[in-house]
Parts: sequence; structure tokens; C-alpha cells
Amino acid sequence: MTDINALIDRLPKAELHLHLEGSLEPELMFELANRNGIEIPFKSLDDVRAAYEFANLQEFLDIYYVGMNVLITEQDFFDLTWAYLERAHADTVRHVEVFFDPQGHTDRGVALETVMAGICRALDKAEADWGLTSKLILCFLRHLSEEAAFETLEQARPYLERIEAVGLDSSELGHPPSKFERVFAAAAKLGLKRVAHAGEEGPPAYVYEALDLLKIDRLDHGNRALEDLALVERLAGEGMTFTVCPLSNLKLCGVSDLREHPLKRMLELGLKVTVNSDDPAYFGGYVNENFKQTAHAVGLSQAEVIELARNSFTGSFLSAQDIRKHLTEIEAVTQTA
Repeated sequence: MTDINALIDRLPKAELHLHLEGSLEPELMFELANRNGIEIPFKSLDDVRAAYEFANLQEFLDIYYVGMNVLITEQDFFDLTWAYLERAHADTVRHVEVFFDPQGHTDRGVALETVMAGICRALDKAEADWGLTSKLILCFLRHLSEEAAFETLEQARPYLERIEAVGLDSSELGHPPSKFERVFAAAAKLGLKRVAHAGEEGPPAYVYEALDLLKIDRLDHGNRALEDLALVERLAGEGMTFTVCPLSNLKLCGVSDLREHPLKRMLELGLKVTVNSDDPAYFGGYVNENFKQTAHAVGLSQAEVIELARNSFTGSFLSAQDIRKHLTEIEAVTQTA
């Protein structure tokens, strides 16, 4: 696997499934809590790490929202975003399409202007310093109401030139995509692309709803689609991109052992799969770590790793010209592999 690891380190890649708030490392959480005078229910870094053992998605989300409370100022959002971008750059990531949860901040009294200013300043700096490009995906929290999602979409209107797409995240079970059909239609009329978490904990029926009602351009997670052969055939035929997050699936008990992860099977079924880190501060690995651990666990070949890297660009919302540029760089790297 040494050669695979070296290849992963060299390969250019895009990350398409990353929650900025989920990249809040314990050290930064403590730093921001102290800076802002925010009380958190942890006395030490060891306490935080001990809390990062989850039996399911909801247990993770409960801690995720506690951590979010330390984000108050524009500088906080810059520091959060910049810390992630530094790690992405170190992992040879050339392009990121990142999620953020405005409702998790505006509901606490933090202005969307503050959130956007801090995030965008960091994204702009990464492009200026390293040529690392980015797109923003505004996510609706699915445990909140459709009305709240519409309010957030309206609040986002002044920032639409910086927002590429809308997404759907948070507690999946009991909150089917159909709940947000109308707000996704409104987002489409504004020219925004659409993505949604579906088939992580929810059943294949949620994936059908995401496709047929939300009319998504990309499927986040989607693992449980494999339970429905007709759905698999449809997704493969349509070339739908999956943003798969292996270490997240392991940490949240979607699989009990990484060797059981369906990633290799998804490739064999002709599905367009990508590898991503989801909430890396909580799940124990950024994008290269997800590639390496999964490649070792399920026995990915070099050709499959290269396919995953190519998929990350062809499944992105970049222009055809930019995609070609990145694929050319992958070709140059693999010729020396």
C-alpha cells in the first residue's frame, strides 16, 4: 500500500462534501471559546475527544451544534475556514465545494453578513496564495421547518454571486427530502444548483425523492441506494455523482468495519463515486486520510484511486475548461506513478 499512499499524496483532487463547521478542531474550539468568553461543556481536549464517540448521526449532531456556539465574529469564521483550507492544500486538494449552515448561526443571533465575510475572505486568500479554488453550498437544516428554509434563502439573496448551490443536511430520519421540495424549486429559479444528503441513514425512498422532487445535481452520501437495484441502475445510467465519506460512515456506525464499506462495490457497479471527509474534526481524518484508510481496507487498485480523483473534478461544479485543466494535471502525475 506504500505506492498507493504515495500516489494519493501526489494526486490532485477536489473535495465536494465538507461541512466547514465540522472542521472545527478541538484546539480551535477552545481558542475561540476563550476569545469570545463562551462556556463549553468540556474542560480539556481529552474531554472533547472522549465525547467524539457516536452511536448514530443524532449523537454527533448534538455535539456538533455545541461546538458551533463558539463561532461569533468574522475573524472566527475566517480562522475556521482557513484552518480547513491549510489542511486541504497539504492534501493536494485543488478545488473545494464546501457546505455551511447559516441557520446554525443566524438562529444564535450571528448575522449572515458576518458568516459570509469571514468564510469568503479565507476562500479568496486560498485562491490568491495557492490557486485553490472554491464554491460555497448553503445548506438548509432539515430538522427545521420549510418556512425557516425559505427565510434563509431570502436572507441569502445579497450573497448569491458567492453561493453556487443549496444543500440539505442535519438529521435525516423523519425529515425526507419532500419536506423541502418547494424551497429547492425556488432555489433553482434563482439559478442555484441543488445537492442533498440522502441515503446516509435514510432509506432508498429518500434518494428517489431527492432525485425526483428536489431534482438534485449531486447526491451526498447515497450509500443506502445500493439496497435498490433499479435505483442503482438509474443512478449509474444518469452519471449521478456520489459524495461518499468513508470515515464518517465508520464513525457514525453506518458500517462497523471499514473493510465492509461499499465504496469498491459502488465503483464496480458503475457508480460515479468521490471520496470526501464530511466533518473531519469529528471523524478522524481529512480527505487523504479517507482515501488511504479506505484504499487499504477495501483493496482499491491504483486505477480505482485515480478514477476517484478524476470523478472529484468531473463531478464538481467547475467549468468544462477548468475540469480539463485538472484532468490534465492528474494525467501528468499518473504518468510518473
